[in-house]
Amino acid sequence: MVDDRDRQQEASTSDRKPGTRVKGKHDKPKPWDHDGINHWEVSKFSKEDNPYGLLEESSFAILFPKYRERYLREIWPAATKALKEVGIGCELNLVEGSMTVRTTRKTWDPYIIMKARDLLKLLARSVPYPQAVKVLNDDMQCDIIKIGGLVRNKEKFVKRRQRLLGPNGATLKALELLTNCYILVQGNTVSAMGPFQGLKQVRRVVEDCIKNVHPIYHIKTLMIKRELAKDPALKEENWERFLPKFKKKNVKRKKPVVTKKKDYTPFPPPQQPRKEDLELESGEYFLAQQEKAKRKKAVEQAQQAERVAEKKRRRQDAFVPPQASPAQPVVQEVRSANADLAEMTQSLKKKAKKSLKRDHGDEGGLDQFLAVPSEQNADASGKKKKKKKLAG
Repeated sequence: MVDDRDRQQEASTSDRKPGTRVKGKHDKPKPWDHDGINHWEVSKFSKEDNPYGLLEESSFAILFPKYRERYLREIWPAATKALKEVGIGCELNLVEGSMTVRTTRKTWDPYIIMKARDLLKLLARSVPYPQAVKVLNDDMQCDIIKIGGLVRNKEKFVKRRQRLLGPNGATLKALELLTNCYILVQGNTVSAMGPFQGLKQVRRVVEDCIKNVHPIYHIKTLMIKRELAKDPALKEENWERFLPKFKKKNVKRKKPVVTKKKDYTPFPPPQQPRKEDLELESGEYFLAQQEKAKRKKAVEQAQQAERVAEKKRRRQDAFVPPQASPAQPVVQEVRSANADLAEMTQSLKKKAKKSLKRDHGDEGGLDQFLAVPSEQNADASGKKKKKKKLAG
C-alpha cells in the first residue's frame, strides 16, 4: 500500500508542470502526531524546564477607566503578591490611568508575561479579582470579545446584548454551564475565561447573537453534543444527523421610503419678484395712497359679498321642501288591483252556477250538503208527535 502510494505521488510529480501546486502534498502522517493525542490539552511547564530564566525583559501596559480606580487600589496589594509568586513585577499608575507588568530575573516561565497581561485586561474590564487571578493557571485561558462594532444601530445593539443575558441572566448561566467558562458582559465587550474549546464556542455564540441569531439555538446544539459525548459508541462518529437544523424565516419588514432626488443643476433657481416689482407691472405702484386704499377696500367688499351670498344660500337650502313623488303610478296600481279582483269574483260566480246546475241533475242534489231534515229524520219526528198525543 505504501509503495503504491509513493509510486502515485512520483507519477503525479513527474507529470505536473513546474510551479503548479498539488492538493494534499503535505498531508502526510507526522511521527509526533497520533490519534491518542489530545490537542486541546495544555502541557504543564515547571521551573525545572527553564532553570536559567529569561535573557530579555518584556513589559505590557494596559489602560483602565476612571470608575475602576477605586477598586484597583483596594485589590492591588493582592495582585502584586500573586504576580510576585510567578516572578512578574507590576506597577499601578493613577496619574496616567495605566497598569504595567514586566518580567524580572526570577521569571522562569516565558509565557507567564502573556498571562499577566490578560490579568490586567480582565481587571480593566470589570472582572472581579478573585475570578481574574485564575487566569494565571495553565489550564485557564481568557478571551475578550469586542461586540461594539458589529451593529450600527444602538437600539438593536442594546436589545441583542440583553438577549445574550436572558431573563434574570438565565441564558448566560446556561452558556456558562455548557461551555465550562466564566462570562461577563460589560459595555462593548464580553470577557470569557475557561478552556480553549469552551472559549471557541462562547465566541461563536456571542458573535451570532449580536448578528441576530438567538443563543437558544446554540444552547440546544451544545446540549445535544454534550449527551452524545457521553456515549462511547457515538464518540468517534459524525454527529450531523443528530444535530437540529434551524431554517431561516423571512420576516416582512417595512420597505424604506425612497425619496427621489431632484436633478442637480449648477445654476441657482430664478429670483422671485418682489412686491414692488409686482406693483410696477400692474401700474399700482404709481397710484396715490388713497387710490390704493380704495382698490384694496373694493376687493375686500367683493370677497365679503361672495361669502355673504354663499352663507345665505346654505341657510335657504334647509327650507326647500322635498319633491313629492308622482301620484299617477299609485292610482294605476290600485286600478289594476281592482280589475284583478273583479275578474276573480266573476270567475268564482261562473263556477258556482255551473256546480248548481250539475247538482240538480244528480239523485241527491244539494240536500245532502245542506242542513235540511231528511226523510228518516221526518219519520222520527212524526213518531215522537204521535207518542205525545197518546200520552196526553
